Amino acid sequence: MPQAPASDEPVVLGIDPGMRVCGWGVVRGGRVPAFEACGAIKPPAKDRFEQRLLVLHTEIARLIEVYSPTEVAIEDPFVGALQPASALAIGQARAAAMLAAAAAGLEVELYAPAAVKAAVSGYGQGDKRQVQTMVRMLLSLEAPPEPLDAADALAVAICHLGSRRARALEAGRR
Repeated sequence: MPQAPASDEPVVLGIDPGMRVCGWGVVRGGRVPAFEACGAIKPPAKDRFEQRLLVLHTEIARLIEVYSPTEVAIEDPFVGALQPASALAIGQARAAAMLAAAAAGLEVELYAPAAVKAAVSGYGQGDKRQVQTMVRMLLSLEAPPEPLDAADALAVAICHLGSRRARALEAGRR
């Protein structure tokens, strides 16, 4: 059962959107980020595209209900780096996640893959295994989070918490 957050601790649902595999991870903020849960949504490949989008939306809405995040962060891939069909599919998966968040009254922050990688590894061009290893270390997990898409989603949540702290510090200086 998820732990209820202290009133000042954000609970972030991070999402690595995809039509075949959509990674998700929940991280509680505080002085040190704390792991809550992670996994992947895998809509049946045999289903029609609109049915797979519905699965994504429904499952993300369920995650929001179960973990009660206060914030949602989604990886926003650089479209120029993708094939047009892949970019469109990822964009539609991202939209399904954004719609689930909006329906729950949650705002969404988008992060470029390089920003996410830099936030967890200090290097914006790291590979998925490097991100997975750094997420394991940052969240003090006994084993690397699986699948890789879940590790990426946790990295998105960690990135958001870091960005959030930086904005708060900046606002405090004004």
